[in-house]
Amino acid sequence: MDMKRAELSEKFRRELTIRNYSPNTQRAYLNGLQRFLEYFDKNHPEQISGDFLKNYILYLKEERHYSYSSLKHALAMLRFLYENVLEQTTDFDFDLKIRKTYPLPEVLSVAEVRSLFEKILNLKHKTILMTIYACGLRISEAINLRVSDIDSERMLVRVTSGKGRKDRLVILPENLLTVLRRYCQEFHPNDFLFEGAEGGQYSVRSIQAIFRRAVKCAKIRKKVSVHSLRHSYATHLLDQGTDIRYIQELLGHKHLSTTQIYTHISNYNLKKIKSPFDNAEFRTLV
Repeated sequence: MDMKRAELSEKFRRELTIRNYSPNTQRAYLNGLQRFLEYFDKNHPEQISGDFLKNYILYLKEERHYSYSSLKHALAMLRFLYENVLEQTTDFDFDLKIRKTYPLPEVLSVAEVRSLFEKILNLKHKTILMTIYACGLRISEAINLRVSDIDSERMLVRVTSGKGRKDRLVILPENLLTVLRRYCQEFHPNDFLFEGAEGGQYSVRSIQAIFRRAVKCAKIRKKVSVHSLRHSYATHLLDQGTDIRYIQELLGHKHLSTTQIYTHISNYNLKKIKSPFDNAEFRTLV
């Protein structure tokens, strides 16, 4: 098979669409394909050996500083390229085992979340970040929200096409409903709950920029991102004593093990533990 790069990219896109991959996955795979094509420059993927593909993964890890999840995405993209687009075999092991690290997510305290919101004066900007925190949303889920997803009668929010293309329902807090009503009265969203200046979905980059400015204004020194609001939501639920299985459902996690990482950063159970140094035998020493 001898395809030009433009033809290869187009066939790659068509195959993703036919197999009903989500828009986010399509974008990620297509971006990954372009990076791969740029890496070997004049070569064609049909001429690439398994060793070359292994060197590419090494390049992503050592020079591009890809995380575990990003490397797994790159491997999945390469597998899709060779198996479904080029339809050829290679001596590269697409099941390459990559050891996963388990860094604890950075979370904001309740006071820090409040401070962050207080620094945002624009009602739309504030409402977007409040919705992400109050419902524990991924940024992609927030921009996909439609006005019709807000069920004020049942006090629920329908999150459609979340990660893994699974819809779910999350709690609509009364405080958020108040903010959303004020926001809708001012901005009159038509279809998407959060629309850009020219209509359509609000952009991910704009939300990230809003968050960065708010973090700077609030003088928060932690290395946090918009996704940290979701981490904070889950941790604060645990701090309140919420059963982790309910939190799993609210976050849309397929496996409980994914949710359990928050048990390592919640202080709910830690508060119930008494250090042996607090025993009476040590009291006279302090």
